[in-house]
Amino acid sequence: MGELYDSPILRPELILTLRDIGDIQRLIGRCTYGTANGRDLAALGHYLAKLPRLAELLAGAKSPMLRDIAALDALADIQEDIARTVADDPPFSLREGGILRPGADEEVDRLRNVRDNGAAMVAQLEARERERTGIKKLKVGYNRVFGYYIDVPRSAGDVPLPETYIRKQTLVSSERYFTTELKELENELLNAKELADSREYELFCALRERVAAQVARVQATSERVAEADALCSLAEVASRNHYVMPEVDTGRVIQIREGRHPVVEASQKDALFVPNDTFLNDRDDRVAIITGPNMAGKSTYMRQTALIVLMAQMGSFVPAKSALIGVTDRVFTRIGASDDLASGQSTFMVEMSEMASILRHATASSLLILDEIGRGTSTYDGMAIARAMLEYCADKRRLGARTMFATHYHELSALEGTLDGVKNYNITAKKQGGSLIFLRKIVPGSADDSYGIEVAKLAGVPDQVIKKAKQYLAELEASGPSAPPAAVPSQEQVSLADMAGSELTRRLRALDTDTLTPLEALNLLYKLKKIAEA
Repeated sequence: MGELYDSPILRPELILTLRDIGDIQRLIGRCTYGTANGRDLAALGHYLAKLPRLAELLAGAKSPMLRDIAALDALADIQEDIARTVADDPPFSLREGGILRPGADEEVDRLRNVRDNGAAMVAQLEARERERTGIKKLKVGYNRVFGYYIDVPRSAGDVPLPETYIRKQTLVSSERYFTTELKELENELLNAKELADSREYELFCALRERVAAQVARVQATSERVAEADALCSLAEVASRNHYVMPEVDTGRVIQIREGRHPVVEASQKDALFVPNDTFLNDRDDRVAIITGPNMAGKSTYMRQTALIVLMAQMGSFVPAKSALIGVTDRVFTRIGASDDLASGQSTFMVEMSEMASILRHATASSLLILDEIGRGTSTYDGMAIARAMLEYCADKRRLGARTMFATHYHELSALEGTLDGVKNYNITAKKQGGSLIFLRKIVPGSADDSYGIEVAKLAGVPDQVIKKAKQYLAELEASGPSAPPAAVPSQEQVSLADMAGSELTRRLRALDTDTLTPLEALNLLYKLKKIAEA
């Protein structure tokens, strides 16, 4: 691909040639199954005629892959067979004739001549019989009952007629005869189209079978053409959009400088795409926790990383200033929300099923892209599930895969520094003049706000709702945020102290202090002390 990228003359020539070569695989498949019509074979012949030009353009290539493509089988014998047989613009139907080109078959040409020039042939026969008999008023006629006949008027007198004349009908003013030649001509005139169409169909089917017998050769050539097409497409896109050649090795480092999302960048017509860096490895930067406002670009940032890794490993240039990509065995993604109503699975159930599959099949060489895990259930359940999965991904003894984890659970940011290999990043945004501005830039550290109300305002939610939301948010913040649980070493068993602590927490949260009497409060304190000492 690098050679095509650096060849501003060769690449456009190849693209023009490949533009005239269609889907050879599909056409040879139709031939094999016996469903190809005249237009299919004509198109196949047209495509095959472009192969010598493709091989000629790549003949001087330096790349081993391009030289291998240049050595393709041009299938000249198949192309010539089709060109000799099939008309340039055959009809869609195989039974209506017109499939074969003139000169492809002598019998078809003769039958077509009979079909198209029947009146002239009858006139020629009439002229010959007049000269043969000397009867100037002799005519060759036709009716639906007797077919073609030779009409000799009585005014001709007793002129002797040839022995080949066989009397057919006697009329007042004439006698009607027929001959073997006339009967043969009549048969051809009446059946010429049907006979020609039938023979054309037989010859076409024979050609289609000959082409189908070469399916292995055609498929091998088609694969070479597909390789050239893919390489040209990748090189052209890379040249137009200023992609760079990545460095791919067997390590575990993913280092991307000023990476961009190839699809989002191409779709943005009125704004510049903001590039971002990515750094992951299997040591101190295994897991990136990404926080930030809704719509700020967290999902785009993670997807662009996955796409750059994929593009690099398929041999493409990548949308970045530079890229070092360690070989990744698989890329797992859990992005977006969906449900499966037919099988009775909720959005959260689908999410958990997909996460279960990811955790079962991922390895330390995999790349995991996880977006908003745990959002489909209650806050505490979701946060607990998200944290447990994040710890599992980060733990080298269990998985230790490179992971990008986007979340609105800002409490998880406390894992940086306490959980090995975890780093915090956030997408920046700022408030200005009562509005929210997305800077689209990822920086180290965690976000301090999700700006959910500001995003709701941008979406057009009524002002009354926005005001109420701000009021409720202030009340919730005044009640005090719940502190995230401290990171604890991974262990297989839950201690009794943890169970007691959970029971105390549950009881305290369910307590309504405004309705307790002094005696009830004293009794409750005694029970809680018993639980703590147990």
